[in-house]
Amino acid sequence: MDGRKDWRQHLVRAIRTDPASRPMTEAILTIDEVYARKVIDLAMRIAEALTAVGASANDVALATIRVAGALGIRPVHVDVTYNSIGVSYHRHDTDLPITLLRVVRAPVPDHSKLQRLQALVAEIEGGLDLEQARSRFHAIRRMPFMYRPAFIVLAQGFLSVGVALLFGASPIITVLAFIAACSAAMSQRLMTRLRVPFFFSQIVGAFVVTAVAAATSRLAQLGVPLLDDARPSIIVAAGIVLMLAGMSVVGAAQDAIDGFALTAGGRILDLALLTLGVVIGIVGGLSVAQALGMGFVVSSDATSLGSVPLQFVGVLVIAVSVAIWNGAGLRTIVVSAGLGCIAWAGYSVGSAAGLDVSVASALGALVASFIGILIAHRLHVPSIAVTTAAIVPMVPGSAVFRGLLELVESDGAPERLVVGVATLIGAGAIGIALAAGSSLGLFLGAPLRDTMESRVRSRGRIR
Repeated sequence: MDGRKDWRQHLVRAIRTDPASRPMTEAILTIDEVYARKVIDLAMRIAEALTAVGASANDVALATIRVAGALGIRPVHVDVTYNSIGVSYHRHDTDLPITLLRVVRAPVPDHSKLQRLQALVAEIEGGLDLEQARSRFHAIRRMPFMYRPAFIVLAQGFLSVGVALLFGASPIITVLAFIAACSAAMSQRLMTRLRVPFFFSQIVGAFVVTAVAAATSRLAQLGVPLLDDARPSIIVAAGIVLMLAGMSVVGAAQDAIDGFALTAGGRILDLALLTLGVVIGIVGGLSVAQALGMGFVVSSDATSLGSVPLQFVGVLVIAVSVAIWNGAGLRTIVVSAGLGCIAWAGYSVGSAAGLDVSVASALGALVASFIGILIAHRLHVPSIAVTTAAIVPMVPGSAVFRGLLELVESDGAPERLVVGVATLIGAGAIGIALAAGSSLGLFLGAPLRDTMESRVRSRGRIR
């Protein structure tokens, strides 16, 4: 009889939760309202700064909760959207909730500042008091961008050099790609000083690059020495990579996967708008060139790559240039260069195995982001910073230009229109594959990274 009763008790415990097993309610500490507001204000300011320098919405929300919790304010409700951050803290039923809202300015990547902000969050969790945390945050916020504007323009120019090396361009085309990229970068900086919206800056930058390529094509047709076998389409392809390199494709995809629909929608709309600016600038440049008799020769084949050693040299140059452009420090630059080579190696293996270009691109981005998130925390560098720099060499600049060129020179022929649209769809598929592969690598690597960190901490405690 007792055995049957024990059996019934085991069955009930397997189905229902015993109220007595729940922990007793702890006393809620009384927290001064002024102190709570200061903590929430600091957490929101850090969150705003993280968003402004390129962090994902999930990282921003977690950092806000971590800062508030470390300083004694828990639990807090955090709402992150594309252009605002809201934090609410309700102490208990008899008090009114404390709710603050802060508007976020347009994001401008600054990975050196992102690295310092993440370090500050870790220091606050380690025991840094409120006043010290506030003073350190204000010191980080006042930090200027690491590199001077002239150096950033040179880095943008060398990004195009890397793309030219990737495609095995001749020395003269490589130099012209550098000149075109620097000219486009300076034009965009001038428009930024004039407070022109960045959409129009994208149009102007793409138009400048296309104009240089059209002039090169015309000079080659006139028999100018050194331009006999020139491929001016590489200049435009390098310019497209330059225009698209500064976009937070990985961040937009990561926000969508993490469930931040509003933030992801805002970033995706921003990406689409800026990409449309590039398209308008290139189409406008091609139309003007065609009207002046300086049209390009259309090739239905994909642009061939250079030799394997030259490809990896180009990838190194691109990854380093993007890291400098985003304000990364030396350690982040070195990691970005290494991950760029790893990503390109994954892409090359996928292509050699007969995979589609989009699938091979996703494979390269997956491998780079997976390895990146494992080593980023150990080396104290932002994972999204190194991942972004690693995937830029695989941005489909050549495919975008080829599709636009086929549309412009189709003359209304349905067959050529279909070919051009198909080429652009293929380029879009590569972009989506890069974002998906990067986000999947970060998603798969995060649990393994946390497990490795917990093991290291447990070993340190045992010792």
